[in-house]
Amino acid sequence: MAPEQHGGTELGRFLRARRTQTSPDSLGLTTGPGVRRTPGLRREELATLSGVSIDYYARLERGKETRPSPEVVDALARALRLGDDEHQHLRELAARAARTAPEPPSAPSRTVRPHIKLLLETLRPNPAYVLSRSMDLLAWNPGGLALYAGIADWPAKQRNLARYLFLHPAARDVFGDWDNQIRGCVARLRALAGTDPDAPDLASLVGELLLKSPDFAGLWERYDVTGRKYTTKTFHHPTVGDLTLGVQAMQLEGTPGQRLGVYLAEPGTPDHDAMLLLDLLDLTAARTVGDEAAPRHR
Repeated sequence: MAPEQHGGTELGRFLRARRTQTSPDSLGLTTGPGVRRTPGLRREELATLSGVSIDYYARLERGKETRPSPEVVDALARALRLGDDEHQHLRELAARAARTAPEPPSAPSRTVRPHIKLLLETLRPNPAYVLSRSMDLLAWNPGGLALYAGIADWPAKQRNLARYLFLHPAARDVFGDWDNQIRGCVARLRALAGTDPDAPDLASLVGELLLKSPDFAGLWERYDVTGRKYTTKTFHHPTVGDLTLGVQAMQLEGTPGQRLGVYLAEPGTPDHDAMLLLDLLDLTAARTVGDEAAPRHR
Protein backbone atom coordinates (compact mmCIF):
# COMPACT_ATOMS: atom_id res chain seq x y z
CA MET A 1 0.00 0.00 0.00
CA ALA A 2 3.03 2.22 -0.60
CA PRO A 3 1.16 4.95 -2.51
CA GLU A 4 -0.58 6.03 0.71
CA GLN A 5 2.48 6.17 2.96
CA HIS A 6 2.58 9.97 3.20
CA GLY A 7 2.06 10.61 6.90
CA GLY A 8 -1.04 10.87 9.04
CA THR A 9 -3.11 8.00 10.33
CA GLU A 10 -5.95 5.89 9.00
CA LEU A 11 -8.17 7.74 11.47
CA GLY A 12 -7.18 11.09 9.96
CA ARG A 13 -7.56 9.86 6.39
CA PHE A 14 -11.02 8.48 7.10
CA LEU A 15 -12.18 11.71 8.75
CA ARG A 16 -10.89 13.81 5.86
CA ALA A 17 -12.54 11.56 3.27
CA ARG A 18 -15.89 11.67 5.01
CA ARG A 19 -15.62 15.44 5.65
CA THR A 20 -14.90 16.29 2.02
CA GLN A 21 -17.81 14.12 0.86
CA THR A 22 -20.38 15.59 3.27
CA SER A 23 -22.54 18.28 1.70
CA PRO A 24 -23.04 21.40 3.85
CA ASP A 25 -26.60 21.60 2.50
CA SER A 26 -27.36 18.14 3.90
CA LEU A 27 -26.57 19.49 7.38
CA GLY A 28 -28.57 22.66 6.97
CA LEU A 29 -25.52 24.92 6.64
CA THR A 30 -25.89 28.00 4.48
CA THR A 31 -22.99 28.34 2.08
CA GLY A 32 -23.72 31.82 0.73
CA PRO A 33 -23.00 33.10 -2.75
CA GLY A 34 -19.98 32.07 -4.78
CA VAL A 35 -18.11 28.81 -5.22
CA ARG A 36 -16.59 27.03 -2.22
CA ARG A 37 -12.94 26.16 -2.75
CA THR A 38 -13.19 23.32 -0.22
CA PRO A 39 -15.19 20.26 -1.27
CA GLY A 40 -17.68 19.21 1.35
CA LEU A 41 -17.34 20.58 4.88
CA ARG A 42 -14.54 22.83 6.06
CA ARG A 43 -12.52 21.71 9.07
CA GLU A 44 -13.89 24.52 11.18
CA GLU A 45 -17.47 23.60 10.28
CA LEU A 46 -17.02 19.98 11.33
CA ALA A 47 -15.21 21.04 14.50
CA THR A 48 -18.08 23.34 15.45
CA LEU A 49 -20.70 20.69 14.72
CA SER A 50 -18.77 18.18 16.85
CA GLY A 51 -18.17 20.52 19.78
CA VAL A 52 -14.35 20.47 19.60
CA SER A 53 -11.84 23.21 18.88
CA ILE A 54 -10.67 23.79 15.33
CA ASP A 55 -7.06 23.17 16.38
CA TYR A 56 -7.97 19.86 18.05
CA TYR A 57 -9.87 18.63 15.00
CA ALA A 58 -7.05 19.67 12.66
CA ARG A 59 -4.61 17.69 14.80
CA LEU A 60 -6.88 14.66 14.61
CA GLU A 61 -7.05 14.81 10.84
CA ARG A 62 -3.28 15.30 10.49
CA GLY A 63 -2.47 12.41 12.82
CA LYS A 64 -0.96 14.65 15.52
CA GLU A 65 -3.72 13.78 17.99
CA THR A 66 -4.32 10.03 18.38
CA ARG A 67 -6.41 9.65 21.53
CA PRO A 68 -9.89 11.04 20.94
CA SER A 69 -12.33 10.15 23.69
CA PRO A 70 -15.34 7.93 22.92
CA GLU A 71 -17.51 11.03 23.33
CA VAL A 72 -15.54 12.91 20.67
CA VAL A 73 -15.68 9.91 18.32
CA ASP A 74 -19.45 9.68 18.71
CA ALA A 75 -19.85 13.44 18.23
CA LEU A 76 -17.85 13.30 15.00
CA ALA A 77 -19.96 10.38 13.79
CA ARG A 78 -23.17 12.31 14.49
CA ALA A 79 -21.88 15.43 12.77
CA LEU A 80 -20.87 13.47 9.67
CA ARG A 81 -24.15 11.52 9.67
CA LEU A 82 -22.26 8.21 9.59
CA GLY A 83 -24.18 4.98 9.23
CA ASP A 84 -23.80 2.18 11.77
CA ASP A 85 -20.99 0.43 9.85
CA GLU A 86 -19.07 3.67 9.33
CA HIS A 87 -19.54 4.66 12.98
CA GLN A 88 -18.16 1.33 14.14
CA HIS A 89 -15.26 1.67 11.72
CA LEU A 90 -14.47 5.10 13.18
CA ARG A 91 -14.43 3.62 16.69
CA GLU A 92 -12.04 0.87 15.54
CA LEU A 93 -9.72 3.39 13.89
CA ALA A 94 -9.66 5.52 17.04
CA ALA A 95 -8.82 2.48 19.17
CA ARG A 96 -6.01 1.52 16.81
CA ALA A 97 -4.59 5.06 16.71
CA ALA A 98 -4.45 5.12 20.52
CA ARG A 99 -2.19 2.09 20.80
CA THR A 100 1.31 3.02 21.88
CA ALA A 101 2.91 0.16 19.95
CA PRO A 102 1.43 -1.27 16.76
CA GLU A 103 0.53 -4.92 16.76
CA PRO A 104 2.69 -7.06 14.47
CA PRO A 105 1.09 -7.56 11.06
CA SER A 106 -0.67 -10.86 10.71
CA ALA A 107 -0.02 -13.29 7.87
CA PRO A 108 -3.06 -15.56 7.74
CA SER A 109 -2.61 -19.07 6.47
CA ARG A 110 -4.02 -20.01 3.05
CA THR A 111 -4.67 -23.56 4.22
CA VAL A 112 -8.28 -24.75 4.09
CA ARG A 113 -9.12 -27.58 6.45
CA PRO A 114 -10.16 -30.93 4.88
CA HIS A 115 -13.64 -30.93 6.40
CA ILE A 116 -14.34 -27.49 4.88
CA LYS A 117 -13.33 -28.83 1.46
CA LEU A 118 -15.70 -31.74 2.06
CA LEU A 119 -18.43 -29.22 2.84
CA LEU A 120 -17.85 -27.58 -0.54
CA GLU A 121 -18.33 -30.93 -2.24
CA THR A 122 -21.53 -31.71 -0.35
CA LEU A 123 -22.99 -28.33 -1.41
CA ARG A 124 -22.94 -29.30 -5.10
CA PRO A 125 -24.54 -28.39 -7.44
CA ASN A 126 -24.65 -25.06 -5.62
CA PRO A 127 -21.57 -23.00 -6.54
CA ALA A 128 -19.49 -22.50 -3.41
CA TYR A 129 -16.01 -21.36 -2.47
CA VAL A 130 -13.82 -20.26 0.43
CA LEU A 131 -12.25 -16.79 0.41
CA SER A 132 -9.46 -15.36 2.52
CA ARG A 133 -10.11 -12.08 4.29
CA SER A 134 -8.45 -10.29 1.33
CA MET A 135 -10.66 -12.17 -1.16
CA ASP A 136 -8.16 -14.81 -2.33
CA LEU A 137 -10.02 -17.82 -3.75
CA LEU A 138 -8.65 -20.60 -1.53
CA ALA A 139 -10.94 -23.54 -2.29
CA TRP A 140 -13.99 -24.19 -4.44
CA ASN A 141 -16.31 -26.76 -5.92
CA PRO A 142 -16.69 -26.95 -9.73
CA GLY A 143 -19.54 -24.44 -9.96
CA GLY A 144 -17.83 -22.06 -7.56
CA LEU A 145 -14.90 -21.74 -9.93
CA ALA A 146 -16.85 -21.88 -13.18
CA LEU A 147 -19.24 -19.10 -12.11
CA TYR A 148 -16.47 -16.50 -12.51
CA ALA A 149 -15.87 -17.05 -16.21
CA GLY A 150 -12.20 -16.97 -17.10
CA ILE A 151 -10.76 -17.01 -13.58
CA ALA A 152 -9.70 -20.66 -14.03
CA ASP A 153 -7.25 -19.44 -16.70
CA TRP A 154 -5.17 -17.82 -13.96
CA PRO A 155 -2.77 -19.81 -11.74
CA ALA A 156 -4.39 -20.87 -8.47
CA LYS A 157 -2.45 -18.39 -6.31
CA GLN A 158 -3.44 -15.50 -8.56
CA ARG A 159 -7.17 -16.17 -8.20
CA ASN A 160 -8.63 -13.35 -6.14
CA LEU A 161 -12.13 -11.92 -6.58
CA ALA A 162 -10.99 -8.30 -6.24
CA ARG A 163 -8.25 -8.88 -8.81
CA TYR A 164 -10.81 -10.58 -11.06
CA LEU A 165 -13.29 -7.69 -10.83
CA PHE A 166 -10.74 -5.02 -11.70
CA LEU A 167 -8.21 -6.76 -13.92
CA HIS A 168 -9.84 -9.69 -15.71
CA PRO A 169 -11.16 -8.71 -19.17
CA ALA A 170 -14.28 -10.88 -18.73
CA ALA A 171 -15.48 -9.32 -15.46
CA ARG A 172 -17.37 -6.35 -16.94
CA ASP A 173 -19.37 -8.70 -19.16
CA VAL A 174 -20.03 -11.27 -16.41
CA PHE A 175 -21.51 -8.62 -14.09
CA GLY A 176 -24.19 -6.35 -15.54
CA ASP A 177 -23.93 -4.20 -12.39
CA TRP A 178 -20.14 -4.11 -12.45
CA ASP A 179 -20.07 -0.58 -11.01
CA ASN A 180 -21.97 -1.72 -7.91
CA GLN A 181 -19.80 -4.81 -7.59
CA ILE A 182 -16.55 -2.88 -7.57
CA ARG A 183 -17.83 -0.31 -5.06
CA GLY A 184 -18.80 -3.06 -2.63
CA CYS A 185 -15.46 -4.81 -3.17
CA VAL A 186 -13.42 -1.68 -2.41
CA ALA A 187 -15.54 -0.85 0.64
CA ARG A 188 -14.81 -4.28 2.08
CA LEU A 189 -11.07 -3.95 1.49
CA ARG A 190 -11.07 -0.39 2.87
CA ALA A 191 -12.73 -1.53 6.09
CA LEU A 192 -10.08 -4.21 6.53
CA ALA A 193 -7.23 -1.83 5.72
CA GLY A 194 -8.43 0.62 8.34
CA THR A 195 -7.89 -1.81 11.19
CA ASP A 196 -4.96 -3.84 9.80
CA PRO A 197 -3.27 -1.63 7.16
CA ASP A 198 0.14 -3.30 7.43
CA ALA A 199 -1.09 -6.86 6.83
CA PRO A 200 1.15 -8.21 4.04
CA ASP A 201 -1.63 -10.02 2.15
CA LEU A 202 -3.76 -6.88 1.97
CA ALA A 203 -0.88 -4.49 1.28
CA SER A 204 0.28 -6.57 -1.68
CA LEU A 205 -3.18 -6.76 -3.25
CA VAL A 206 -4.02 -3.09 -2.75
CA GLY A 207 -0.63 -1.98 -4.03
CA GLU A 208 -1.11 -4.02 -7.19
CA LEU A 209 -4.62 -2.71 -7.84
CA LEU A 210 -3.65 0.91 -7.18
CA LEU A 211 -0.97 0.62 -9.85
CA LYS A 212 -2.95 -1.34 -12.43
CA SER A 213 -6.54 -0.06 -12.12
CA PRO A 214 -7.54 3.62 -12.25
CA ASP A 215 -11.08 2.53 -11.29
CA PHE A 216 -9.75 0.96 -8.10
CA ALA A 217 -7.53 3.95 -7.31
CA GLY A 218 -10.46 6.37 -7.63
CA LEU A 219 -12.72 4.34 -5.36
CA TRP A 220 -9.91 3.72 -2.86
CA GLU A 221 -9.44 7.46 -2.43
CA ARG A 222 -13.12 7.89 -1.48
CA TYR A 223 -12.64 5.72 1.65
CA ASP A 224 -16.15 4.21 1.64
CA VAL A 225 -16.44 1.35 4.11
CA THR A 226 -20.09 0.45 3.61
CA GLY A 227 -20.97 -1.56 0.54
CA ARG A 228 -24.21 -2.92 -0.83
CA LYS A 229 -25.52 -6.01 0.97
CA TYR A 230 -26.32 -8.51 -1.75
CA THR A 231 -29.21 -10.96 -1.53
CA THR A 232 -29.02 -11.96 -5.20
CA LYS A 233 -26.45 -11.61 -7.99
CA THR A 234 -26.98 -11.80 -11.73
CA PHE A 235 -24.29 -13.34 -13.90
CA HIS A 236 -24.05 -13.12 -17.69
CA HIS A 237 -22.15 -16.36 -18.20
CA PRO A 238 -20.68 -17.00 -21.66
CA THR A 239 -21.39 -20.75 -21.50
CA VAL A 240 -24.62 -21.29 -19.54
CA GLY A 241 -26.29 -17.93 -20.18
CA ASP A 242 -27.84 -15.50 -17.71
CA LEU A 243 -28.61 -16.66 -14.19
CA THR A 244 -29.70 -14.88 -11.03
CA LEU A 245 -28.70 -16.65 -7.83
CA GLY A 246 -29.31 -16.08 -4.15
CA VAL A 247 -26.20 -15.33 -2.10
CA GLN A 248 -25.19 -16.48 1.37
CA ALA A 249 -21.82 -15.72 2.95
CA MET A 250 -20.57 -16.55 6.42
CA GLN A 251 -17.43 -16.48 8.51
CA LEU A 252 -15.86 -19.89 9.12
CA GLU A 253 -15.18 -20.44 12.81
CA GLY A 254 -11.63 -21.25 13.84
CA THR A 255 -10.09 -19.86 10.64
CA PRO A 256 -7.95 -16.74 10.01
CA GLY A 257 -10.81 -14.70 8.60
CA GLN A 258 -11.89 -17.20 5.95
CA ARG A 259 -15.42 -16.90 4.54
CA LEU A 260 -17.70 -19.39 2.85
CA GLY A 261 -19.73 -18.13 -0.10
CA VAL A 262 -22.66 -20.14 -1.49
CA TYR A 263 -25.04 -19.44 -4.40
CA LEU A 264 -28.56 -20.90 -4.57
CA ALA A 265 -31.50 -21.19 -6.95
CA GLU A 266 -35.01 -22.62 -6.64
CA PRO A 267 -35.19 -26.17 -8.10
CA GLY A 268 -37.07 -26.38 -11.39
CA THR A 269 -36.22 -22.82 -12.45
CA PRO A 270 -34.05 -21.82 -15.43
CA ASP A 271 -31.54 -20.43 -12.96
CA HIS A 272 -31.28 -23.83 -11.26
CA ASP A 273 -30.87 -25.55 -14.64
CA ALA A 274 -28.02 -23.17 -15.51
CA MET A 275 -26.47 -23.85 -12.11
CA LEU A 276 -26.55 -27.59 -12.85
CA LEU A 277 -24.74 -26.97 -16.13
CA LEU A 278 -22.08 -24.93 -14.31
CA ASP A 279 -21.42 -27.88 -12.01
CA LEU A 280 -20.77 -30.09 -15.04
CA LEU A 281 -18.36 -27.76 -16.84
CA ASP A 282 -15.04 -29.47 -17.46
CA LEU A 283 -12.47 -26.92 -16.29
CA THR A 284 -9.07 -28.57 -16.47
CA ALA A 285 -7.61 -26.01 -14.08
CA ALA A 286 -10.19 -26.93 -11.45
CA ARG A 287 -8.81 -30.49 -11.37
CA THR A 288 -5.11 -29.65 -11.30
CA VAL A 289 -4.63 -27.18 -8.46
CA GLY A 290 -3.78 -29.78 -5.84
CA ASP A 291 -4.60 -29.00 -2.23
CA GLU A 292 -6.32 -25.72 -3.08
CA ALA A 293 -9.28 -27.35 -4.80
CA ALA A 294 -12.20 -29.24 -3.36
CA PRO A 295 -12.25 -32.97 -4.19
CA ARG A 296 -14.22 -33.99 -7.27
CA HIS A 297 -16.34 -37.13 -7.06
CA ARG A 298 -18.71 -38.27 -9.77
